[in-house]
Amino acid sequence: MKQVWSRVSARRIHLAVAGGALLAAAAVLQASPAASAPLAAHRAAGAGHTIIEGGTGGSEPVPVTTLIAFQVNGSGGDFECLALAPPQPTGPGSGAFTSNAMYVTGTVASLSVSGHSAVFAGTATVTGLGAGHDRPFMVTVTAGGPGATVMLTVSGLTFHEILTDGHFDVS
Repeated sequence: MKQVWSRVSARRIHLAVAGGALLAAAAVLQASPAASAPLAAHRAAGAGHTIIEGGTGGSEPVPVTTLIAFQVNGSGGDFECLALAPPQPTGPGSGAFTSNAMYVTGTVASLSVSGHSAVFAGTATVTGLGAGHDRPFMVTVTAGGPGATVMLTVSGLTFHEILTDGHFDVS
């Protein structure tokens, strides 16, 4: 019985030493700068003018431009989009984008970045087309200057936009 007890005691000592070594290693890793440094924060930010692909749609589409601005990081952010259309579809004044067709002002709650594109989502107040409060929205942007893209989905509507002036950054 004494031999059995001494073997059990020896195993306990070995387990205690091994456990202590693991705890010490974990403490060193936790205290090291590489382990405690935060992961690189993703972000998306930009502003500019876009044109909505196909305008209002239909057989006689009316062009629609937008002013868009956003700043988003892993903690949240803001999104603004003002869609402007001409007061009349053709003739004098049809090239003046002065009629407020839609305004989306939202708070971003999530961000996902993959390569040169970002997807962010949240809730917005919408006026004009799709008007309402606390409307879920989702935006997909590609990084770059003119030619970069935006896809906004809000109030059951989806808008495909092309950046004509400005710049979007995604990292």
